[in-house]
Amino acid sequence: MKFRRLLLFVLPLFCLNARAQSDTSHLRVSLLTCSPGVELYSIFGHTALRVTDSVRGIDMVYNYGTFDDRDPNFYAKFTRGIMRYALSNYSYQEFLQEYQAESRGVIEQELQLTGEQKQKMYAALQQNALEENRYYNYYFHTDNCTTRARDVIEQKTGASVVFKNILPEKRPTYRNLIHTYLDKSKQSWSKFGIDLCLGSNFDARVTNDQSMFLPDYLMKALDNATADGHPLVAGTQTVVSAPPVPPAENLVTPMLLFVILFIITTLLSFSNNKWAQRFLNVFDSLFFLCIGVFGLLTVTLWIIRVDTVCRNNFNVLWALPTHFFVAFVVYLKRKWLQQYFRIVFMLTALFTLCWFFIPQQINLAVLPLLSIILVRSYFRGNLPAGNRVTTNIPNNFHNAKAINIEL
Repeated sequence: MKFRRLLLFVLPLFCLNARAQSDTSHLRVSLLTCSPGVELYSIFGHTALRVTDSVRGIDMVYNYGTFDDRDPNFYAKFTRGIMRYALSNYSYQEFLQEYQAESRGVIEQELQLTGEQKQKMYAALQQNALEENRYYNYYFHTDNCTTRARDVIEQKTGASVVFKNILPEKRPTYRNLIHTYLDKSKQSWSKFGIDLCLGSNFDARVTNDQSMFLPDYLMKALDNATADGHPLVAGTQTVVSAPPVPPAENLVTPMLLFVILFIITTLLSFSNNKWAQRFLNVFDSLFFLCIGVFGLLTVTLWIIRVDTVCRNNFNVLWALPTHFFVAFVVYLKRKWLQQYFRIVFMLTALFTLCWFFIPQQINLAVLPLLSIILVRSYFRGNLPAGNRVTTNIPNNFHNAKAINIEL
């Protein structure tokens, strides 16, 4: 009985020793997960791969998240969703210095792979880093620096990698996932703008594999993954320990600003003072101009982007592109303008009533905007065609009658 117990204790040690002896590559590969930064471009964190060769004295980082913003067509390509990213390799020390300077933490997960699997992965990274291979089309939620790192581990090592489920029973949407980061960093205006531009396709519920487009989710997935039946991660360590930088407080959030505008415009709408009406003429021109510009932007992104994240955007039902043109003549008293604003009132009211049935999560700050549209379109749709003044013909005229003179 004692011999059996001793055998059960010693046998795993022999297996581990045999596995260690089979690794003659002198390679160590690991995944680096960087904490979110303060700027919007870094708010979702970052992922890179590290390869160390103890014999050759190599310690390199392979980073799929580099791009050149000096391209003269950068912003045009960005708008169309044609972002050319590249795989860059440079020293591990340079990588650390960059994130230490930004006060961003770095966590390292060493991968438990055989020597042959590490060599395959290293060879694939070297091949991808060649000038003719290093560039790729970046897509935020389907093909980015994090998914590329995952694919190298899963597809280029030759190991049978299995990712266990890391999502709750009620799977989040893409929008839910990015909201977590935007809310944590108190990026209310960025969240508002992103929600306006992203269509209903971004409200699809993610699969376990799809959730790994975010660095934190890939890190969590590796912790629960297996390679050839054993844990994929051999060990985890915090390389750079940096306390999170408290986000700057936005005193004026979209919700607060739009609620204040709604209260002011509603009160002035019931006033007969000339200065109030003049103010509303200017306000309506600027307000509907801004709404129209956004409507045109929504339609443009829907059409020209090569990906699908801006398509099927239901915000266009209240942010009508036609507002852009009407804004320049909003102060005129024309019957067709009255009809236009009556239609706008009905469309906006219908959109508001169907809020919970729209297959797209609409930002809550849109509600006071809808309220402003309802109030101003109601009053614009019910303005008289012209002011009428009644005067009397002098008594010395025969059959004197009251006549109406159009001003």
